[in-house]
Amino acid sequence: MSFRISVSGPAADAVRRVVPQLVSDLVASGITAQDAALWGPAAEEEAAKRLGWTEAVAVSRPLVAEIEALREQLEADGVDHIVLAGMGGSSLAPEVITRTARVELTVLDSTEPGQVRAALAGRLATSALVVSSKSGSTVETDSQRRVYEQAFRDAGIDPASRIIVVTDPGSPLDESARAAGYRVFNADPAVGGRYSALTAFGLVPSGLAGVDISEVLDEAETIELSLAIDSAENPGLVLGAAIAATAPLRDKLAIIADGTHIVGFADWAEQLIAESTGKEGTGILPVVLDADAPELAASLPDVQVVRLVDDAGDDIFVDGASGDIRVSGTLGAQLLVWEYATAVAGRLLGINPFDQPDVESAKIAARGLLDARPEPAPAAFVADGIEVRGTPDVIGASSDLASAIDVLLEELPTNGYLSVQAYVDRVAHPELANLRDALAARAGRPVTFGWGPRFLHSTGQFHKGGPAVGVFLQITEVAADDLEIPERPFTFGQLIAAQASGDASVLAEHGRPVLTLTLTNPASNIPTLFDAVG
Repeated sequence: MSFRISVSGPAADAVRRVVPQLVSDLVASGITAQDAALWGPAAEEEAAKRLGWTEAVAVSRPLVAEIEALREQLEADGVDHIVLAGMGGSSLAPEVITRTARVELTVLDSTEPGQVRAALAGRLATSALVVSSKSGSTVETDSQRRVYEQAFRDAGIDPASRIIVVTDPGSPLDESARAAGYRVFNADPAVGGRYSALTAFGLVPSGLAGVDISEVLDEAETIELSLAIDSAENPGLVLGAAIAATAPLRDKLAIIADGTHIVGFADWAEQLIAESTGKEGTGILPVVLDADAPELAASLPDVQVVRLVDDAGDDIFVDGASGDIRVSGTLGAQLLVWEYATAVAGRLLGINPFDQPDVESAKIAARGLLDARPEPAPAAFVADGIEVRGTPDVIGASSDLASAIDVLLEELPTNGYLSVQAYVDRVAHPELANLRDALAARAGRPVTFGWGPRFLHSTGQFHKGGPAVGVFLQITEVAADDLEIPERPFTFGQLIAAQASGDASVLAEHGRPVLTLTLTNPASNIPTLFDAVG
């Protein structure tokens, strides 16, 4: 079987209690038939144009030959390196597909100047760029495209020979790319970005990088019938109930990949679940953890553990004592099952799983700051080169770096979570991610970690639209060497600063406690920060 799931404890209780009603309501066959009424009248208009992913395998089959032919052409032209400019689902799906296949793909999903420079410096002469954006208006992707166009021209390379575009038909990017002579792949406009793994957005960059994408589609096809049947053993119904129907609701979903051949799947699932369910004051918060994360030792009552493994057992449903959910399967099957399960979870939570009403608020705030470009607000104080700012509830009671962190953690409610948001070059400073475990050990509560600005297109929705129980630690840096964006009045450094500041202002407007720490010299400031966390 291409997918197996075992559930136990409260998750098993949820499955026994809820799945029979889902079967009776014909939810599985309804999703497959693209019944937009399944999520209520308020969601019907949006759902009617966002269910194309249910037939993505069939729709995407004709793309395989086109992608393979282009890959052969690029190889003949000396191209041996694919770079992907994309955000959210446009980057996370190809990332997990290529990493699992052990195929190289450089994912550029940042506006941090150093990270952009690192991508540009990586074998430009033999590189091709895939630009992925549904609308083409995504500021990060537009900026990345512009800087690559200029770099190709400066190197004497015709950008039209090296840039491939994936976008919706008729989008502004579709029109401008065709006018520029770029190769364009149109994706299904009836699929939202986070559900697009098995569409052109997931397949074009992965296939050009060297993945056998027909195999990924084959894997997904093996589970399609099981997902379409209204049965108590339907894996999409079982998983959806297990993650969204526990009583009381375990609304923190700890995703642990401690025994699976699939690499990076938890990051993809994080954006799918958080952006789909985190709205109207409810939602499921995914927390990507290692097997030895501090949260797991605490047995927190609002945390549901799901383990991605390569052997979940022989049956679709096993009742045991651990309380964990265990899932196993091929990559293609996992992608499709989790999409179904997330749609089911939206129905169980009473929300529309296909919109993202709070993502735009941070974008609007960032655009406003880019237009006005005001002077940065003065720091409340500076500690060993780290500039400290924050909402009054955090800064008003702080006297130094350690006390500012203490106060932020004191704001954490008993059912809350801490979100660490690092608007920092993750290529140069990957060690910053270790801050997550240190803070989790201190907080005794779930801690998420996201690299900015990419998390804005995923968990950013949950932060503003989900339960008001989060506290937020922003880490930004002063760009040592900024980078111009061709034909734009702002730089990459100004763009990422506006994105961080804009998101902080929106969080503050929603009443969320925020502490912003700006590293003026990351190499020396990061050890100081770890010392302050203790």
